[in-house]
Amino acid sequence: MSASRRSGATDELGPDEPGASGEPGGSDLLAALLDGMDAALCAFDAAGVVTHWNREAERILGWSAKDAVGRHGFAGWAVRTADAEEVQARLLSAMRAPGRQVHEFALLTKDGGRVLVRTQSAAVRGADGEPAGVYCAFSEVHAQIDLERSIALSEALFEDAEWGVVLVDADLRPAVVNAHASRALGIGRASALGRPLGELLAQGVEELEAALTHVLAEGAPPAPAEVWVTLRSPAEGEQRRCWRNAFLPLASPLAEEPVPLGVGWLFTDVTEAKRGEQEAALLRFRTKQLHRAARAAAECEDPLEAATVHLDYALAGFADHALIDRLADAPRTPDAAGAVRLVRLAATPAGAPGPSVLTGAAGLPVRYEPGHPALSCVERTGCVRAEAGSVPPELAREWALRRQWPGDAVHALCAVLRSRGRTLGVVTFLRGAARTPFERSDASYAEDVALRIAAALDLAGATREP
Repeated sequence: MSASRRSGATDELGPDEPGASGEPGGSDLLAALLDGMDAALCAFDAAGVVTHWNREAERILGWSAKDAVGRHGFAGWAVRTADAEEVQARLLSAMRAPGRQVHEFALLTKDGGRVLVRTQSAAVRGADGEPAGVYCAFSEVHAQIDLERSIALSEALFEDAEWGVVLVDADLRPAVVNAHASRALGIGRASALGRPLGELLAQGVEELEAALTHVLAEGAPPAPAEVWVTLRSPAEGEQRRCWRNAFLPLASPLAEEPVPLGVGWLFTDVTEAKRGEQEAALLRFRTKQLHRAARAAAECEDPLEAATVHLDYALAGFADHALIDRLADAPRTPDAAGAVRLVRLAATPAGAPGPSVLTGAAGLPVRYEPGHPALSCVERTGCVRAEAGSVPPELAREWALRRQWPGDAVHALCAVLRSRGRTLGVVTFLRGAARTPFERSDASYAEDVALRIAAALDLAGATREP
């Protein structure tokens, strides 16, 4: 039964009692709706008498429906006497004003405390269209501010955030995408909705879907996770990016038990910073390798052994195979002419890992075909890169063997060996299909190694001259 029925007041909002069929009457239904609301609600008739008071209003102020219904305004119980007239006037002014009126004022609790509330009031009109009273919904100001902050935060995240924000449903499909995420994915905000992540990303989908599934089942991870993804871009092709991701499980606050609604996925692009970290770590490692190689080579009595020591230290983390070819004739000067002939001096074992082995005691030239990268390296006195390209393994093996390299080589980098203004030979680094092609930074490192090997070869030649 509604609060007005319990107090003896009457209203015109529905049938008086339940029907004969057992169906609930309008007053019972109204009372259930009012008591189930999350907002506090009270209503006044045209004379300012309280006609309705729900459970949330009782929770906030402590006054029950029995205490409130039937009273004339808030004077003497819910507001201070000095403020009662002003509060009453502001509330009842909604009967003469269009739309809703928003006010803030202090109400008194049953135990004598004060609560600052924000009210929204509007006129209740009768069947003839004339004002019949006022309803007033109110809540504590701090709760209202918390709600407004949450709404403002959501709007800011989906409009102006510098992070990409995606709401992913329980089926791992985007339900909401903000502007930053749309730009990062290279697709319109509406176009991304409801599509599987596999249609938005070329690589990295498995890692992201595994993370989202984990969050749905176990909750948020303790720290952000970095995932490398490859984006599909019709204009720029595939782009590899590193995203730092945070995941938040979303559950319904209205259910008795947590019901997963999906995952809030926040990410930001850290590709440049990550590449900078990787390059710095790689530079530190290679510098240490050069330092270790120099110390080890200094202990070698034979300069040729020192050359192979430099080669072995350079190979770690850099290439799968390495070769040293020296000129079959005298060292070549910049103005020299004629065909270039190279003799294999040292090579890493092709079958199993191990230290480089000195070869070429017979002095027979290697059968390099014209245009071979090693020959071009000597002629240009600079680095030369070569690769088999995207071909089947059989053709890649044929490509390597035709150039007198191990059969699993698909990427090559040749660096010239020069000392005292003369060309002494070539050092060749080879990578298999599991590694990336050589880049400019790799060529710089290869040149540093080549300088040390050339110095050792020059010393070996000088010590053996009469």
